[in-house]
Amino acid sequence: MAVETDTDISIILKELSSLWGNLSEEQTELLKASISIHQYQKNEIIYKRHEMPRAAMYLLSGKIKILKEGIGGKYQIVRVIRPIEIFGYRAFFAGEEHKTSALAFEQSTIAQIPFGIIKQLIKESSQTAMFFIRQLSIELGYSDNRIVSLTQKHIRARLAEALLFLKESYGLEEDGYTLSIYLSREDLASLSNMTTSNAIRTLSTFANEGLITIDGRKIKLINMDELHKISMLG
Repeated sequence: MAVETDTDISIILKELSSLWGNLSEEQTELLKASISIHQYQKNEIIYKRHEMPRAAMYLLSGKIKILKEGIGGKYQIVRVIRPIEIFGYRAFFAGEEHKTSALAFEQSTIAQIPFGIIKQLIKESSQTAMFFIRQLSIELGYSDNRIVSLTQKHIRARLAEALLFLKESYGLEEDGYTLSIYLSREDLASLSNMTTSNAIRTLSTFANEGLITIDGRKIKLINMDELHKISMLG
């Protein structure tokens, strides 16, 4: 659902100007006229695999998961997106359709920026071009690390790493322990590259060892130092 307010647009323009270099008045007006803001409900699809990319996505609020379809239709969560992060642009620069799908973990607000506008800004501003080069390079390094973790680490290490990754991505609630995202066991298993039953069993083991506590989908990280040690093991 598309929504729009002048306040939202002005904040976005200010933030994009800081990311992409000092945009000229003409460039700012071009962006202002092109940006659209959309609301997505929990589990709503933002873009699908095989779709051609039309706009870059700028997450204003909420949480997003990026999924890659594997063998037998099984999905793997390959990335999570946090607020004030731009995503969905890799396929455009590669000149191909989306290889992944994006879904909302929860109600989310996203600003969409047409790629035609981004392409024009890149031609006019080296700082805008460097922003996307830097972001793509960061994502490539992240993907390299994820491949090693998901294929070589034991399930305990993978799950501990996933819990700490969620902490770094979305933070903790006011108590300083509870993850600020409530994942289903299926999503947590997908993020950790394991079966749901293994994820449930390993979570229970962590709880019995006093590393975490579990209350439905709420997970408290009680001993983060030990979780970090476990995450570093093969």
